[in-house]
Amino acid sequence: MSPETYQVVGLMSGTSLDGLDIALCEFVRGDTWSYRIVEAETVTYPESIASLLRSIDKADAESLVKAQVHYGRFLGEQVRKFLAERGSSADFVSSHGHTIYHQPGNGFTFQLGDGAALSVAAGLPVVSDFRMQDVALGGQGAPLVPVGDQLLFGKFTHCLNLGGIANISFSAGNRRVAGDLCPCNLLLNPVAARRGLPFDRDGLLAQDGQPNSELLAELSALPYYRRSMPKSLGREDLERDYDPILSRFRLREEDLLATLCEHIATSIAAGIRTPEGSPASGKLLVTGGGARNRYLLELIRKKSPVEVCIPDGSIIDFKEALIFAFLGLLRWRQEVNVLASVTGARKDHCAGSIYL
Repeated sequence: MSPETYQVVGLMSGTSLDGLDIALCEFVRGDTWSYRIVEAETVTYPESIASLLRSIDKADAESLVKAQVHYGRFLGEQVRKFLAERGSSADFVSSHGHTIYHQPGNGFTFQLGDGAALSVAAGLPVVSDFRMQDVALGGQGAPLVPVGDQLLFGKFTHCLNLGGIANISFSAGNRRVAGDLCPCNLLLNPVAARRGLPFDRDGLLAQDGQPNSELLAELSALPYYRRSMPKSLGREDLERDYDPILSRFRLREEDLLATLCEHIATSIAAGIRTPEGSPASGKLLVTGGGARNRYLLELIRKKSPVEVCIPDGSIIDFKEALIFAFLGLLRWRQEVNVLASVTGARKDHCAGSIYL
């Protein structure tokens, strides 16, 4: 049987509001899956969209519904423009949306970006809304990326994403284990913003600071770190648990960033464990915006028992868009794209809504 080839546009908008990642990906199904990122771009959000995403969680119901359609249309317009500028085509679009609420304990999660509006604006079929079915099945609705880690990046024992939240996945026997380890850029970027910077480039500010032991102790004592996998974090957790602690400390930006990097690296090292709880060995693939923070990476290398591997720039920046394209493809083929061992759902399942 000849290999099957698919061209899929993956869309990812992370909690740190860096922008919209668009990746045109080619997948070939032979004996195993192979992939390549054909074209990719990060679209910086216009201030009107960035402001909407920052504030819509506090809006009334009518405003939320309007935003759902408006942002979906915006996504579709960006896809149409992206493909037209490159003379490219795709079979369909797979969109994560932008997480506004993530409260699996209360039975819901919500990613902004209406699939129907996106589909019409892009002129292509769309797969979206990947998380809610998992929550309905008793899961965390996150993380979803580990299926892609397992099928596309299986040569690495561990896969770590340093986005707004640091999350990890790894194989434990014959099952995949994953979860959110700690906030990452959601903690770091607002501190850099106090200096008028979008982020702490290369960790240069943090490098000039000194970690504060009292703040480190308070962060490490948060109940979240005593929970076992699967577990997930949302922006609401930061507002409830982290922000009140951080607001009590009046530190220089350098010292605060150094403290947060120390906390992040320590939390990551603690999360790299075997099923028996002892330090693991192997290779750790690191991607996401935080993979460009040299100071943070050096701390992770010093504290972690595994070899830290940094891929080429396209994988660092667009791995999540690539994997959401792949999750959409699995949904398109009606194959499992969410693992119960990762999310805590009652069963493995095939998630995502399709708009033709």
